[in-house]
Amino acid sequence: MTDQESRRSADGLVRCWWGDGDADYSAYHDSEWGFPQGDDIRLFEKVCLEGFQSGLSWLTILRKRENFRSAFAGFDPGAVALFDEGDVERLLQDAGIVRHRGKIEATINNAARSLEMRDEFGSLAAYFWSYEPDRSDAPTEIPATTEVSVALSRDLKKRGWKFVGPTTMYALMQAMGLVNDHLAGCYVRPLVEQARRDFSSPAPTPG
Repeated sequence: MTDQESRRSADGLVRCWWGDGDADYSAYHDSEWGFPQGDDIRLFEKVCLEGFQSGLSWLTILRKRENFRSAFAGFDPGAVALFDEGDVERLLQDAGIVRHRGKIEATINNAARSLEMRDEFGSLAAYFWSYEPDRSDAPTEIPATTEVSVALSRDLKKRGWKFVGPTTMYALMQAMGLVNDHLAGCYVRPLVEQARRDFSSPAPTPG
């Protein structure tokens, strides 16, 4: 038995190993992770939360997600880009989120960068989906990074984004459905595959 495998949960459903056990993880695994996302606000949220997760467990972030949404204006990039030093200090006092100055300031910076990207590509979705790799096979082991996530990270950093390393960007690719990393045997994998087939990747429409 390897660490990364599908396993039968107490409810009788076969899930990826990490989606088995904790109810919050199971719900996220079953209904969100890997399903294609094309909404810019939700994509910006995913970028930010993956950045906050760096060095922490995803479960910590998941359980604080509603607090993050309240603290960061629902992750509306236009609103977050207007945050100032007073907002940074407010957020540093907010026990409901991860109080890390660098990550807070990176979120505000990335909001401004996302507005620039929207002007250039028409949407965040159009930019991120341009990095969808050509891969449809079920993984036998989930990697931490890929050549595509390295390239995506490199390009975002050139554009001035922060906390967007290759590992963080691969986690984003998994979460938003650029790849389907549900393992073979996981009951969600074919659901995600169907959702990906039904999803129309947005094309760039520069303003």
